[in-house]
Amino acid sequence: MLRCLPKVPDFIIPFQSLALPAFHISSVSHCLHKNIELNSPCPTDLSDYIVLLQQCTSRKSLWDLRRTHLHMHKSGFPHLSLGNKLIQSYLKCGSIEDASNLFDEMPQRHVVTWNSMISAYVCHGLSGEAIGLFERMCLENVFADEFTFSIVFKAFSDMGLVHGGRKAHGLLVVLGLEVSDAFVGSGLVDMYAKFGRLRDARLVCDRVVEKDVVLLTALIVGCTQHGENGEALEVFRGMIVKEIKANDFTFASILIACGVLGDRRSGMQIHGLMVKSGYDYVVACRTSLVTMYSKCGSIDDSLKVFERCPGANLVTWTALITGLVQNGREESSLLMFKQMVGKSLSPNAFTLSSVLRACSVLAMYEQGQQIHCIVLKTGLHGERYVGAALIDMYGKCGSIGMARLVFDSLDKCGVVLINSMINSYAQSGYGKGAVELFDHMQKSGIEPNDATFLSVLSACSNAGLVEEGCRIFSSLQRNSKLDPSTDHYACVVDLLGRAGRLEEAENLIKQVEEPDAVLWRTLLSACRIHGKVEMARRVMTRVLELDQGNEGAHVLLSNIFASAGEWSEVSNMKITMKDMKLKKSPGMSWIKVDREVHTFTAGDPSHPRATEINEELERLREKIETLGYVPDVRFVLQDLNEEDKKRSLYYHSEKIAIAFGLLSYKHNNTCIRIFKNLRVCGDCHNWIKYVSKVSEREIIARDAKRFHHFTDGMCSCGDHW
Repeated sequence: MLRCLPKVPDFIIPFQSLALPAFHISSVSHCLHKNIELNSPCPTDLSDYIVLLQQCTSRKSLWDLRRTHLHMHKSGFPHLSLGNKLIQSYLKCGSIEDASNLFDEMPQRHVVTWNSMISAYVCHGLSGEAIGLFERMCLENVFADEFTFSIVFKAFSDMGLVHGGRKAHGLLVVLGLEVSDAFVGSGLVDMYAKFGRLRDARLVCDRVVEKDVVLLTALIVGCTQHGENGEALEVFRGMIVKEIKANDFTFASILIACGVLGDRRSGMQIHGLMVKSGYDYVVACRTSLVTMYSKCGSIDDSLKVFERCPGANLVTWTALITGLVQNGREESSLLMFKQMVGKSLSPNAFTLSSVLRACSVLAMYEQGQQIHCIVLKTGLHGERYVGAALIDMYGKCGSIGMARLVFDSLDKCGVVLINSMINSYAQSGYGKGAVELFDHMQKSGIEPNDATFLSVLSACSNAGLVEEGCRIFSSLQRNSKLDPSTDHYACVVDLLGRAGRLEEAENLIKQVEEPDAVLWRTLLSACRIHGKVEMARRVMTRVLELDQGNEGAHVLLSNIFASAGEWSEVSNMKITMKDMKLKKSPGMSWIKVDREVHTFTAGDPSHPRATEINEELERLREKIETLGYVPDVRFVLQDLNEEDKKRSLYYHSEKIAIAFGLLSYKHNNTCIRIFKNLRVCGDCHNWIKYVSKVSEREIIARDAKRFHHFTDGMCSCGDHW
């Protein structure tokens, strides 16, 4: 600890060396002109020293302040008579240690002095020391005032000491200060709100007779922080009825509540009131407006608000970028991010997490890598949510190796990061890696949550790990803290169904209290794989009972009939779908080459290089047929002759996209990455395996459900998909 009165050096230091500005005070001017030394007497009175302290404080010069204090002491001036002013000066100059030492020397301390020290401790994040000083104050029979309690309540809330906070509240009641002062009430409401005791916060607020905006804003903020957004809106409405004018903090908080509730109407009304009150130019309020409109699905309104915000800061930019991603405008969010960086604004963890999510959705691998570089430059690679977003981005771009490198580079791997890594394994079909990480997680004492179980069960389903999946699902059923959701059941139904254990899958659905259409449709998909027409009819009845207009279920049943050759039933299904105005989404694939996206549909002749693509497809067909490839006409869902069925298989969209990729990267070993809006058909899956072998290329195909990594004639899914 730095002592307040440092040891005087052996050599003499002239008072003039304080280098303070000249004062029009006779005694101080005399001292300066005569070059009076520190150990010589100086006839300086109280007002002179007060001016000196003020000068030191205004200049924030701790060095000059210490020397002034030392001069007071050496000259015999009773420096403790200015104890409170000295303490205030030390605190304003940023030295809580000097203030504390001086405080301990004072034989008598006024409540203002106690308050200064307690407040300083809280402001410096030393809430434990503040509480200790408050307890010492009580032991010395110094009566706390309103300011003391308002500060010490914050210290208790910062430390999470509910019992201590309630005891302080009791003392407040004994002193008769609770009801009479809204200032103290605000501190109490804030404390109870941070403890999550909103009922107590509301009771305190109700007991305050003269309510003000600070008190009610504290309650509104507390409600929004604990998910009671409807209650926050009611408090705000009551505030308006009582004609208590809201401030910028009130508007910023209540707009967030409207956004969470999706209450656009109330949000617009508050927006109008905010404009009338003159707070629409406050950056925090505009940021909340951007967030509110985006969460209500009115992203165009968010853009309008943002355009009228010339002084937008990083938080406002981040709010807009996040809103764009949440509303499915990922490309716009990346453009906004580029503009933000162009304005020399350094992104924070929230900004980077949002743009990485945009890259994940769009599977923009190169842009994701560029943002990864920004993450490293800004030193935010250790942030938990940024790390999770990076893992997710690489996982959804099919780069499982990079995802694992990011995961291994992070020091602390909590449940969020592990979930991201397991989910990346699941999407790429690396079920064993997902199960190993899940088991390691439990051995390390990290408790899995709902998302963990969902990801690892999905991984087991994608990789055909039936026994492992059943074991993990059983552990979920035994978990006293978690209840299996319909999504968990759907994963296990899919796992059992793909393994051909359809009766077990159906019995599992019957265990669910209220099975939804998704569960039955999952079983219907398994019927499609194994050609179980009669079970499919029965399951379809269940799906339609729950969701009459389920387009996917109608398409699935039509495909089942087509695979079984029941063309009359296929015709009936098409008529039914037409009457219901249901349309089957056309299959399409796309590939990015030289920053340009090329999209293909089956048999599409419109591409400028269509002739070259067809020639490449023919070359590939000749090569892979010598290795044993035979077109699987079971996947032709049209009533055609055998030759026409084979011909139709040659021009599926994913085959065209891969052929174009091989043409575009003919003379290097670039990985071919394609994307498809539907599931890859069985024939195309087999075809790509052969092509990966003859072309000696890695081919990554992302379909509607997962990734397939093809290398040297093998796929990461192990043909279980």
